[in-house]
Amino acid sequence: MRSTTLLALLALVLLYLVSGALVFQALEQPHEQQAQRELGEVREKFLRAHPCVSDQDLGLFIKEVADALGGGADPDTNSTSNSNHSAWDLGSAFFFSGTIITTIGYGNAALRTDAGRLFCIFYALVGIPLFGILLAGVGDRLGSSLRRGIGHIEAIFLKWHVPPELVRILSAVLFLLIGCLLFVLTPTFVFCYVEGWSKLEAIYFVVVTLTTVGFGDYVAGASPNQNSAAYQPLVWFWILLGLAYFASVLTTIGNWLRVVSRRTRAEMGGLTAQAASWTGTVTARVTQRVGPTAPPPLEKERPLLPPPPCPAQPAGGPLSPALPAKAEPPTPPTASALDYPSENLAFIDESSDTQSERGCALPRAPRGRRRPPNPPRKPVRPRGPGRPREKGVPV
Repeated sequence: MRSTTLLALLALVLLYLVSGALVFQALEQPHEQQAQRELGEVREKFLRAHPCVSDQDLGLFIKEVADALGGGADPDTNSTSNSNHSAWDLGSAFFFSGTIITTIGYGNAALRTDAGRLFCIFYALVGIPLFGILLAGVGDRLGSSLRRGIGHIEAIFLKWHVPPELVRILSAVLFLLIGCLLFVLTPTFVFCYVEGWSKLEAIYFVVVTLTTVGFGDYVAGASPNQNSAAYQPLVWFWILLGLAYFASVLTTIGNWLRVVSRRTRAEMGGLTAQAASWTGTVTARVTQRVGPTAPPPLEKERPLLPPPPCPAQPAGGPLSPALPAKAEPPTPPTASALDYPSENLAFIDESSDTQSERGCALPRAPRGRRRPPNPPRKPVRPRGPGRPREKGVPV
């Protein structure tokens, strides 16, 4: 990730945190001040009703009660009651261990002994990675099972000739709806019935738990009225499946974003290549039309001239040797960026001489022999980018 992108992301997160802080402050601070005023009124009322109790003794008593409540004590239970409820029975201890390795940490029950805190350190260091491996495996199996079930629904939609793009959207929506129904809505109604919470309190507990926030103000099974030892272990198994489902959802979203990013890069690469090709073509055309380095046009081939007439011969006389054809003055070489004009000129001169020789009454040399001595030399193909040689110049 680039430094500019990282700084922009950090600024966005900080802005999000500040906005959340302002909203929570505006919503919760008036309630806190109201609760503090009510506590002060109750305290003054108690001191007026019991003048033998000093203000300092009452303050110490309230502090001790708060510490006891933080340690898991129940104000409804005292030493004279016959209640067997304990915050550290087997079911509650199992649930507490589960909140450690899931990193939820409600905070309603805390360790008060040094031995328990030392054991918790090593227990978390081993249990959290172990639970992460288990969560990945359960999430994979759970996601595969849900996708397999949704695959049958996709097949039905495809048989009905529904477009594939719409089928993908419907399958994603079904995946989210089924997961929310199983792991969010159903537990909400269960907690409303068992714990006696309102629907808002129940769904608040579900979301806070499955996002591993775990404030601890609402904890399933923490009420003294709940005497079932298997209730909190069942809640922990629901937490396991719910976290696995959300992990599967996050993995699916990550894979989808990766595919979209790869396709976007491929499309942008294709568009960039097309734009570069179009730019190069336009530049080449403009350079050929108006540019100073445009190559000169090729010279047109000269038409072949008819052979010159042969001189008149006396009747019955011997054939006189033919006069050699007068060589034309060499034309000045023309500079050209291509080799084709020189090659064409050489071919034309050779063709003209051949036609002249054929038109005269000279005896044709047999094949395999050389021509008569001292014939006018023909220009040869220039070697390399040099100028073409002229006629009559020895090699």
